[in-house]
Amino acid sequence: MGYQMKALSITSRTITIELENDDIYYTNEFEIILNDKFVRKENRNVFTIFDLSPNTNYVLNINNKIIEFKTLKESLCLNVLDFFASGNGIDDDTVKIQAAITCCPKNGTVYLPKGTYLISCIFLKSDMMLYLEEGAKIIARYDRKAYPILPGRIGNYSFGTWEGSIVSNFASSICCINVDNLIIAGSGEIDEQAQLGDWYINHRVKNIAWRGYGMYLTNCSNVSVIGIYIHNTPSWNIHPFFSCNLKFLNMRIENNPNMPTTDGLDPDCCSNVLVAGCKFNVGDDCIAIKSGTLELAKEFMRPCNNITIRNNLMEAGHGGVVLGSELSGGINNIHVEKCLFKNTDRGLRIKTRRGRGRLGTIDNIVFNNIKMENVLTPFVINMYYNMGPAGGHDEYVWTTKKLPVDEKTPYLGKFKFTNVTCTGVGYAAGVFLGLPEAKIEGVEFENVKFSYNKDIEEGYPVMIEHNFKLKNAGLYCFNIETIKTNNVKFIGNETEEIINISDDYQF
Repeated sequence: MGYQMKALSITSRTITIELENDDIYYTNEFEIILNDKFVRKENRNVFTIFDLSPNTNYVLNINNKIIEFKTLKESLCLNVLDFFASGNGIDDDTVKIQAAITCCPKNGTVYLPKGTYLISCIFLKSDMMLYLEEGAKIIARYDRKAYPILPGRIGNYSFGTWEGSIVSNFASSICCINVDNLIIAGSGEIDEQAQLGDWYINHRVKNIAWRGYGMYLTNCSNVSVIGIYIHNTPSWNIHPFFSCNLKFLNMRIENNPNMPTTDGLDPDCCSNVLVAGCKFNVGDDCIAIKSGTLELAKEFMRPCNNITIRNNLMEAGHGGVVLGSELSGGINNIHVEKCLFKNTDRGLRIKTRRGRGRLGTIDNIVFNNIKMENVLTPFVINMYYNMGPAGGHDEYVWTTKKLPVDEKTPYLGKFKFTNVTCTGVGYAAGVFLGLPEAKIEGVEFENVKFSYNKDIEEGYPVMIEHNFKLKNAGLYCFNIETIKTNNVKFIGNETEEIINISDDYQF
C-alpha cells in the first residue's frame, strides 16, 4: 500500500489520521496497531482513534508505517455524573452539564460517559473539550419553547442568524458564541429529535423565532469537531458563522431526506476551514458555503474563503458541495478533492440570483480527483435560483432579458474541474445558466468522464421559476463567456456533448 500518513489533529484524547494516497474516501482495509496492540480494522482514508490517555506517548503502526505522537495535557476532567446529571434520557440534564462546563478550568475536559442526556441547549466556552465517549448520547428537547432565543441585534452586538441575515432565532442544542480554542470530540451521538416537534411545519414561516441548528458557532476561532454523529436537526446540522480556523473531522452528519432545509454543514462568512473524513446523508445540501445577503455584505464584507473539503462521502442531498444562495460577501479559494458523491441530486451546485449582488466575487473554485455515482446532474451553476426568502418568483429574477448591471447583479468567475469520473448520470452532465448582463466568466473541464443511466426518467436539473426537464444531456450552457474541455468523454449521452443555448432564449 503506497502512501504516506499525517496527523490532522491531536487532542488530549484523540488522534485523527489522513492517508495520503490516490484513493477516494475509501482505501484497502488495514489494521490499526497502537503501542503494539490491535485497535481495529479500517478502510477509510481519514480515521480517528478515541479514548486515548492525556499527556501520553503513543506509537501508531499502519502497515509498518509509523507515527509517534504525544497526546495533549489536560488540566482536569469533569465527569457530568459528578454534577448529578442522570444520563437516563428522561430527566433534563441541561443545568447539570452546563454547571460542569462553567466549572471547567482552562484546558480541561467535560466528560459524558455512556448514557442518554436530555437537554435543551448548552453553551460551551473557550479553552475546553466536550467529550462524548462511545455510547454517550445527547437527545434534544423538541418543544421550541424550551429554548432561549438568540436576539439578532442588541446595540452593536449580534447573536442570531437565519439564511444570511442577522435576525432572532432559537438557540441551538450546542451553542458556541465568542469561543476560542474549543474541541468537541468523541464517538458519541447528538440526536436533535426535531421530527417529534413542529420544526418542519410551515418551515419557511417564522414561529416565535426562526429555527435553530444542531450546532451553532458564531465569532469563534480554533474550533475542532471530531468524530461526533449528529442528526435529526431542526434546520442545518452545523452552522459556523463569522468564524475562522475550523476543523470538522471524521463526523457522521445525517437528516431524513424528506425533511426541509436540513443542510449538513454550512460555513457562512468563514475562513480557513477543513472538512475531512466526514459522511453526509441529509435532506438538503450536504455542504453549503455561504457569505450572507447583500445587506449583510454591505455592513461587514466578510467573504467565505480558504476552504478545503477532502476525503468526504456525500450519500444523499440536493447538492454535494454547494455555493450559495447567500453569497453576496464573496466565496474564494475553495478546493474539493478526493470526495465521493453517491445519489445526490447534484455534485457541485452554485445557486444565486439577481438581488444577491456583486460586492464579493465567486472565484477560484477547484474540484480535483472526484468520483460521482448516480448523481442526477453532476455540475450546476444557476443564476436564476428561485427558493428561500425573497425567492425568484418575480420577473426581475427569472427573466432572461438583459437588465442593467448594478449592485444587485451577481458575479461568477472561473471554475475548474479536473480528474472527475461521473457514472450513472441522470438528467445532464452539467447545466450552466448565466445572466445575459453578467455571464459566467469561465468553466473548464480536464480529464472528466461522463457515463449515463439509461433507465432514468427525465427530470428537472435546476431550481428556477420556469423550469425544464432533461434526460441524459451533455453540458447545457446559457450565457457563459468561455467553456473549455480537454480529454472530456461522454458515454451514452442522448444530446450533443455541449449544448449552447442562444442568447435570446426565454424560459
